[in-house]
Amino acid sequence: LPAAAARLPQSVLTAAFAAVAALTAAGMLRPGRAATGSGAGGARAVKAAGTGAGLGALTGLLGVGGGFLAVPALVTVVAFEMQAAVGTSLLVISANSLASLATRGATTAGIDWTVIGPFTGAAVLGAWDGKRLAARVTGTLLQRTFAVVLLVVAALMLIDALT
Repeated sequence: LPAAAARLPQSVLTAAFAAVAALTAAGMLRPGRAATGSGAGGARAVKAAGTGAGLGALTGLLGVGGGFLAVPALVTVVAFEMQAAVGTSLLVISANSLASLATRGATTAGIDWTVIGPFTGAAVLGAWDGKRLAARVTGTLLQRTFAVVLLVVAALMLIDALT
């Protein structure tokens, strides 16, 4: 899929991502649209694997991290509670990031650690603050807030793609 993405104009990829993000956010805003968690463990695992494969394909095609699309997918397809979806998404992002870093191997010498270090440190501190705030917010409010932020991001990306 990265080869296909390389042949598409950046504006098309950005618009496609904005459309996916907007549809995902709209699905999260619709009441009663979350999947039910009553399925058997095996069926849930198959749904999770299929959803992960779809997110991976989108990530490969659009060239963006799928972490913030993983949260809505875990909520709506796999029927995770919002807080569990956020934590699971962060675990998946961490595993993907470590795997990517490991595969880079010797090429890490070209990485600007003076930028990455502070960025990572600030992100970790922000995650701790976010966890503390999330504990004070209901899952429904967190889900709606996430969806609204995702809609704003989609709108800004679409504007960027069209200008």
